[in-house]
Amino acid sequence: MASPGQKVVLITGCSSGIGLRMAVMLANDEQKRYHVIATMRDLKRKDKLVEAAGDAYGKTLSLAVLDVCNDESVTQCINGIKDRHIDVLINNAGIGLVGPIESIPIEEMKKVFETNFFGVIRMIKEVMPDMKKRKGGHIIVVSSVMGLQGVVFNDVYAASKFAMEGFCECLAVQLLKFNVTMSLIEPGPVHTEFEAKMIQDVRQKEFPGADPDTVHYFKNVYLPSSVDIFETLGQTPDDIAKCTKKVIEASSPRFRNMTNPLYTPIVALKYADETGGLSVHAFYHMLFNLGPLMHVSMTAMKYLTCGCLRSRTVSPN
Repeated sequence: MASPGQKVVLITGCSSGIGLRMAVMLANDEQKRYHVIATMRDLKRKDKLVEAAGDAYGKTLSLAVLDVCNDESVTQCINGIKDRHIDVLINNAGIGLVGPIESIPIEEMKKVFETNFFGVIRMIKEVMPDMKKRKGGHIIVVSSVMGLQGVVFNDVYAASKFAMEGFCECLAVQLLKFNVTMSLIEPGPVHTEFEAKMIQDVRQKEFPGADPDTVHYFKNVYLPSSVDIFETLGQTPDDIAKCTKKVIEASSPRFRNMTNPLYTPIVALKYADETGGLSVHAFYHMLFNLGPLMHVSMTAMKYLTCGCLRSRTVSPN
């Protein structure tokens, strides 16, 4: 239970990665300003979080079962919180999907939207009415730079994030009238176990339904470039957690918060040309014409920067 003056922060998807680091960072706030409710679908996966939380576990951090894809689970979790009072809702739970579109069953695509889009909406629908009544609250959605700029072979994942960005743009206007703040966190590549496993899995996967040329471009052109970008420009879950904490603590939180400034020029391409041709052709040349050169450039950058690029974030103030 939160102490007087503490903000109640509920975070989804806390068993690993970004959600785990957010929960630990906020629960270990030196001024003890937050009581964190860290949620996950299966509490059998709590061990990493409990270990990382240290003494905060059971004091400023508590656990709850929550499946964002299940209406009953969402309602039951929120009803279990004293007075259903949540000051900050952080929608972090999400899943990825990458590969040639011809080989991805519609059911897999629906699972991505069920978690990344409808899962967020379930949480907001459950928490928002109480925030509006209290005339206060902060809803944070972990989106992606792919919600601003699509990336080849990430069609469905990017679509789910584009959908989320549009939804939040609309809702943010209404919420201002009720003194409720909406913020988007937009990371680029992030080093997590989830990302590493996904890349490893797709390397070994067959892609029935996709023509040999497309499979070749995916496995031998896209994947090596993707790995180079992750290794060179990828941030850590702690980087994203720090950015999110700054957004929570900002006197006037920004709506959009890109965590990696190195992606600003890439996103700017699409706004520099209203026809869309500039960004489409730029990505085409980067992937198909500059692939080998990109590998050399990324390798050189990795050693020259000594990792300093990975830790740069944009301040929300």
